[in-house]
Amino acid sequence: MRVDRGALNAIVLDIEGTTTPIAFVYSVLFPFARRHLREFLRDVKSRGDADAADAIVRLELEWADDVAKGNAPPPWNPAEPAGPEGAVPDADLSLAAAYVDWLMDLDRKSPALKVLQGLIWQRGYRSGELTSEIFDDVGPALERWRGAGLRVAVYSSGSVLAQLLLFGYTPAGDLTPLFSHFFDTGVGPKTSADSYRAIAAALGCATERVLFVSDVVKELEAARDAGCRTALAVRSGNPPQPHFARGEAIRSFDEIDIT
Repeated sequence: MRVDRGALNAIVLDIEGTTTPIAFVYSVLFPFARRHLREFLRDVKSRGDADAADAIVRLELEWADDVAKGNAPPPWNPAEPAGPEGAVPDADLSLAAAYVDWLMDLDRKSPALKVLQGLIWQRGYRSGELTSEIFDDVGPALERWRGAGLRVAVYSSGSVLAQLLLFGYTPAGDLTPLFSHFFDTGVGPKTSADSYRAIAAALGCATERVLFVSDVVKELEAARDAGCRTALAVRSGNPPQPHFARGEAIRSFDEIDIT
């Protein structure tokens, strides 16, 4: 697709299926988080990790909402709240783990779950157990777009921490300096046009001067409704998508020609 540089200020990228193979997320990252979950929660108890304890408190609130909606989550009746130092009661740990497993089975886009996963992955990246995977065309494209004076951002359902880790620990090195902004669902759902309006405002430009690239048509439709330009990422391993009549499809970032 050809894009007039004079009509564009920023490119916003999805991650899963766009910059990163879906298989890496589902076959590497998610199993790693599940495998290390209980060990991580035990360490939260012993170390008093405030960020993780806060995520667990928010998970409890989500659990209560699931109960109220009749979604039948696993039982969770903590005996006491997290302590002031961020300590988590022993009784909470196995209950929290069961609920987290349930959320992951559902592939729920839970903000608290995403924070917890990011903290677990952080350990894996720092220890060398994890190295992220991105498509070969991503790094050169980021360099090219930044060289053309464009702002490049990420918008993913994964937490900002998870985004920073994924682009910070690539085989090509730390790519995070090539991005100007990282957005998660704190700005809103990815299927809401208002989310893309908020992102454009944070980037300091009109929505029509933003190109959003994703592998999910529903997200692209929302971005289009907000006035953004859009491109459907058709990568190897991506599931089939409904026909996308309001934008172009690309198989590589090399096909985005900024002139």
